[in-house]
Amino acid sequence: MKKDTPSRTAQYMALFRAIESARSEKHRLFYDPYAVNFLDSRLKLVVKGSSIPIIGNIISKIIERQAPGAFSSGVARTRYIDDLLKRTVDNGVKQVIILGAGFDTRSLRLKFLKNIPIIEIDHPDTAQFKINIINNSIDHIPENIKYYQIDFNQENLITLAKRENLDMGIPTTFIWEGVTNYLQQEAIDKTFEFVKKFSNKSYIIFTYINKLVLDDPGAFQNTDKYHSILDENEEKWTFGFNPQKLPDYLNKYNLTLIEDIDAIQYRKQYMSERKNLLKGYEFYRVAFASLTNKLC
Repeated sequence: MKKDTPSRTAQYMALFRAIESARSEKHRLFYDPYAVNFLDSRLKLVVKGSSIPIIGNIISKIIERQAPGAFSSGVARTRYIDDLLKRTVDNGVKQVIILGAGFDTRSLRLKFLKNIPIIEIDHPDTAQFKINIINNSIDHIPENIKYYQIDFNQENLITLAKRENLDMGIPTTFIWEGVTNYLQQEAIDKTFEFVKKFSNKSYIIFTYINKLVLDDPGAFQNTDKYHSILDENEEKWTFGFNPQKLPDYLNKYNLTLIEDIDAIQYRKQYMSERKNLLKGYEFYRVAFASLTNKLC
């Protein structure tokens, strides 16, 4: 990430959510009225144009040509994570912690979270930018939301937890979306060690890239385009998991893998009618694990 600037990839995700939210209520996967506020003036025009059928089709084709599968993967995984989070809340979770929150707006847009304590933890540059935007977008930040700042590659979550008196004894769901692929192994391990310390009725929902896209980029199509965009924004991918080895890795932290699906699967689950948007980003995955052995 470029120094002293918010993450560009976080802004792209906000763009995707804003475009999806501009669709009709009948056809959109979710509604995020806050996402557009994180965009610069040029991207706001893109969102406005996307609501006009002819222009929207052109915009869709341009995005798809530049980063095949990124938009559909991004919006489908957003809805999928929303649904997984709802399952955990229905199963008794009393606290939500969003790691590397970026421009995630679940704390504001999901009604089932309005009475649950939510903690967002992110890099100082992105976190402060987000707080400023939210303060200018709504009358006041709800009392159940707290924002903490940390650099995951340099700072310790355990220290932050002690400083902020986080309650580790209540069932908690962690959301860790769009982050692991930018970290180093040590930071990944320390984060799971942190999660391990929470109530045994807790969960984690996280995204990751298939390690093969780093070891053998030719195994997936269009990876050269993705890497070009990442290089330009100084946000290179640095880490991936082998999906076959993930269950054993998680077991080291007392976590049981419940689900682990790729972009093909979660797009099929939510976007099967959008036939022209079902390819690309096959290496991107969402995993769902529990500190218990099952989810009711």
